[in-house]
Amino acid sequence: MGRWRASLIVARIVSASKSINNLNINHKPPLRSPYSPLISERRNYFLNFRSFSALPSVFPRDSEEFDYSTHDFNRNGVLEEPCLENEEAGKIPVKAFFLCTSVDLKSMQAENSRYVIPQTSRSSNSIALRFRRPPWQTGVEVKENTSCYQYMVVYQYGSAVLFNVEDHEVDLYLQAVRQHATGLLTEMRKDDYAIKEKPLLVEDMQGGPDYLVLKNLDTDSIRIIGSVLGQSIALDYFVSQVDGMVEEFAGINRGMEKTGTFTMNRKKLFQLVGKANSNIADVILKVGLFERSEIAWRDAKYAQILDYLREEYEITQRFGNLNFKLKFVEHNIHFLQEVLQNRKSDLLEWVIIVLLSIENVISLCEIVRDSIGTSV
Repeated sequence: MGRWRASLIVARIVSASKSINNLNINHKPPLRSPYSPLISERRNYFLNFRSFSALPSVFPRDSEEFDYSTHDFNRNGVLEEPCLENEEAGKIPVKAFFLCTSVDLKSMQAENSRYVIPQTSRSSNSIALRFRRPPWQTGVEVKENTSCYQYMVVYQYGSAVLFNVEDHEVDLYLQAVRQHATGLLTEMRKDDYAIKEKPLLVEDMQGGPDYLVLKNLDTDSIRIIGSVLGQSIALDYFVSQVDGMVEEFAGINRGMEKTGTFTMNRKKLFQLVGKANSNIADVILKVGLFERSEIAWRDAKYAQILDYLREEYEITQRFGNLNFKLKFVEHNIHFLQEVLQNRKSDLLEWVIIVLLSIENVISLCEIVRDSIGTSV
């Protein structure tokens, strides 16, 4: 009797195993829920059972065969990639412009006195203006923050940096600068940047690709960021001016290589000398490329922002390249001045020779006339 019962149990187990295998083959597997583990291959779960226990097991018996990461499924049960955070969300656009060579800050400040932010340092080469954004642009107002305002920092040397200003509003702000500007450029220069404000950021600032993450964007941060962007866009203009002079001297040198002489007059050379000297003076004195910010000197977090942006925009390296080009221009100017001076010396020598020749001729004529008179 015992043997008969044992054979009956074995037969039932074999038949149950076959029926489960047939079900796995003939029927489509049900859709997995977002929390069901992914299994790499089909298995016979009947033969691979685990031992039962009254206590729940923390890990499965074959833990390496299961994927416990969270996955997203669409309505068809297909695995989807997790959505990436939109990098553009929460960014405050920053636009830097170089539109003239000088701005009358006093007259501009007097005309826009109600928008002027009081200075926190003794610097007098810039003014910062704050404008209230219209309610239909900011949405429902629940709290005063940076997004409720638009800022413009204007520098005496001709740069203007706009914060939180849309593209269609730029001309309106720049027109206010042009009214007090001199030496307007025919081709305005522009550069774009962005700021993200994250109050929960552990550090005071964090750099990103083409944007800066700040824990808090205040007016001092705006002044620091505007100073670097204004200097950078102005430096681009001066570099282009020096590049034009370098190209002009390169053409003169190529002509001298072919003909052995050059045709530049003295007035043109003096104009190039004045242009080179004025460019280097504007970069150092008006732009204040090497002046230390008083705001950054008072607070280390602003110094960190200043150093990061100067490194990001390679201010020191670009000025080094500009200085190298100016030395090339200076060397060519010195050489051409010597050539023109030698030409003038040669001309004077020929004039002296001609005068001496005339004097000799006159002396000979007098000698001949005296000798004729005595003979008579």
